[in-house]
Amino acid sequence: MILCAGESLIDMVPQAGQFRPLAGGAVYNTAIALGRLGTPTSYLWPISRDPFGEMLLTPLTQAGVATDLCPRSDRLTTLAFVTLTGGEARYAFYDEGSAGRMLSPDDLPPIPADISALFIGGISLVPDPCGAAIEELARRAKPRMPVMLDPNIRPFFIQDADAYRARLERLFALADIVKLSSDDLEWLMPDVDHAEAAARILAKGPRIILKTGGIQGAIAYWQGEPLAAPALQVEVADTIGAGDTFNAGVLAALHESGALSRDGIDKLTPQTLLQALTLGTRAAAVTVSRPGANPPWLHELALTT
Repeated sequence: MILCAGESLIDMVPQAGQFRPLAGGAVYNTAIALGRLGTPTSYLWPISRDPFGEMLLTPLTQAGVATDLCPRSDRLTTLAFVTLTGGEARYAFYDEGSAGRMLSPDDLPPIPADISALFIGGISLVPDPCGAAIEELARRAKPRMPVMLDPNIRPFFIQDADAYRARLERLFALADIVKLSSDDLEWLMPDVDHAEAAARILAKGPRIILKTGGIQGAIAYWQGEPLAAPALQVEVADTIGAGDTFNAGVLAALHESGALSRDGIDKLTPQTLLQALTLGTRAAAVTVSRPGANPPWLHELALTT
């Protein structure tokens, strides 16, 4: 079972001059997408008892995602107000003192024996105490399972860039798979070629760097020659949740092939990695074709072949 640990929130998405509340959050979206793809998935993040909390729990349940590791909180749910420019999403977060923000390392439950991989990322890595909690979870998981990291960098959310960069350096050393968008790489290493930036991060410990570039598709940098999967050409409604769905496609494919383990990552073949990249881009294409973070169900994805 894959454990997804990181933020859930309510995306306030513009619609007809108003804002429509939709369940979201980078790691939450990945958990939903994994569940919809039929992959055994568990989710860890505090869920508020406010009215938005039930909005977050319902899609997880519908997707078959286990939520028994989610503590309930009387603190409020994080809100993210979305603006769209040419289909590209930008966010303003209302997060101070929220249920998830106040997760601390002391709140972490033991990692259940049936968890075989960990996925972390998003804005949950930025502030403390929740950032320290997710970092500690990755440290505990590292000895016995693969860890995938997608920082999903939001520069406007980062108040202390030096502290955040230091955390990412530590997490790169703990991660086996790191997914970075073109924008992420440009923030991390301005004026450095993406292939060179990926090589530098690989030298810090990860086995695979996945770079996504929207309509340019995805590239995997690893021990072998780089592998590329093109993006599917679709009419884009918006890009909310695209990268999160890509992550789920990659993880689902690796899990299905038996490669999502310490030994499996060590013995990964080009064919298996390319299949994972391809499923990631196919799943993301469905998500961008409709408004909001609405990942495909497995039967929908079959229609894209």
